[in-house]
Amino acid sequence: MQIEVFSTFPLISTADPQTLEYLLSVAIEHDYPTGRAVLMEDAWGNAVYFVVSGWVKVRRNIGEDSVAIAILGRGDFFGEMAILDESPRSTDVIALSPVKLLSISKDRFIQILFKNPHLHHKMLQLMVRRLRHINVRLQMRSSPPAVKLAHTLVNLGESYGLESSNGREIFNIAFKDLADVTEIGVEETTKIMEKLHEKGWVKIDSTNQVVHLTNFKQLLILAGKV
Repeated sequence: MQIEVFSTFPLISTADPQTLEYLLSVAIEHDYPTGRAVLMEDAWGNAVYFVVSGWVKVRRNIGEDSVAIAILGRGDFFGEMAILDESPRSTDVIALSPVKLLSISKDRFIQILFKNPHLHHKMLQLMVRRLRHINVRLQMRSSPPAVKLAHTLVNLGESYGLESSNGREIFNIAFKDLADVTEIGVEETTKIMEKLHEKGWVKIDSTNQVVHLTNFKQLLILAGKV
């Protein structure tokens, strides 16, 4: 594994070379197939995980049911809150596609945070950004389903989308998971995605398990972000 792998992660990409070398020496690589539980609820708090490639969902377990509460892709991280507050968790992380992760143990990550004020500050910035996203979702609860779904697609495209000849490309997330994170019904999600496909704003490629956001500008307008 080369040190360049850290350039993907906003949290640690600007750290000094010495810190990056240390992180590289203590990071552990993990590979998971589609559908595998990456992190079970009783394992939270042991390490911070960085998504090198692939897509995962964070799901909340309610009895025998589960609800997706977040979709994460390349360059993102999870597990940081659990190592800071050490409280019990009721969420799992599941691989939506083949996934490659790096993990850094709790003790070593906290040690780095105390030694590197810049990294500490960057982490606080990213956590505040997540809180702002949550606030926006709460404010949008009364918005029409199409607006809310467009907002979800735009966020995924902006955060993890890859540029292609057909527009920004994201993973073909199951409609149930899209519905969960958008907080609308599965039937509504299906109808809206079909409508967006008919309009040519998205192109669903089930064979390659990708969705092309072919008219990102119109999705931005629908989401109310311009």
